[in-house]
Amino acid sequence: MNRLLFLLVAVLLLGSCSEYQKLLKNEDTPAKYKMAEELYKAGKYRKALRLFEQIVPEFRGKPQAERVMFYYADTYYQLEDYYLGGYQFERFTKSYPASDKREEAFYKSAKSYYHLSPRYSLDQGDTDKAIEKLQGYINAYPESERLAEANTLIAELRTKKEKKAFEIAKQYHHREIYKVAIKAFDNYLIDYPGSTFREKVLYYKLESQYLLAIGSYESLVKERLEKAELFYNNYTKYYKEGTHTEDAAEIAEDIKTRLEQYN
Repeated sequence: MNRLLFLLVAVLLLGSCSEYQKLLKNEDTPAKYKMAEELYKAGKYRKALRLFEQIVPEFRGKPQAERVMFYYADTYYQLEDYYLGGYQFERFTKSYPASDKREEAFYKSAKSYYHLSPRYSLDQGDTDKAIEKLQGYINAYPESERLAEANTLIAELRTKKEKKAFEIAKQYHHREIYKVAIKAFDNYLIDYPGSTFREKVLYYKLESQYLLAIGSYESLVKERLEKAELFYNNYTKYYKEGTHTEDAAEIAEDIKTRLEQYN
């Protein structure tokens, strides 16, 4: 019985594959569309895409074009080809502004850029585009049920940009280029005032100034230590019990000891 069932399924699959291969080679556009939609709904996106690629030009300007173009764009999206999926969804939103699928297309176009955003250490051009596109979606559909997810994605992308900027500034610190590091940390605080890395920035700025001071010519040490002391006061103003509180306190104690020599 099981063997008979297996053979029956195999025959059906072979018949289906044979029909699919025949459709790829003939000019029966309605039949191709019917099978492409069936394959799409069954989650067989690669096969569906081959048919959609053949029939899309045939449907331009026709009543069915809106439906075909949405499936076409979403097939790329489901296959995680986010460059082409995002591009096709963007075309869809411009071509069919009154479509009841426009909001979904708009969101998936924006989310495609989110998927294309690379890890924080690489160029963040696609991250900037993703933030711009997602914000555009939020502005266009402020009551959308996707609003919470869109805001979450934007927050994640912004954190990625913040981390990249922070790591760049920290590299100057680790390479002992302290003046440049301090300037980079200052710019960071201007660009990302509410960053999750703010405490680390304030601490590394203090440490950079302290290390700059103790490695300076004698004539510059006192002035630079006093500036480091101000940086410590600024750190403790916001983070009395922070991650780096103990390390900062040790630096402050050494600053105090060194400055007492001048008094």
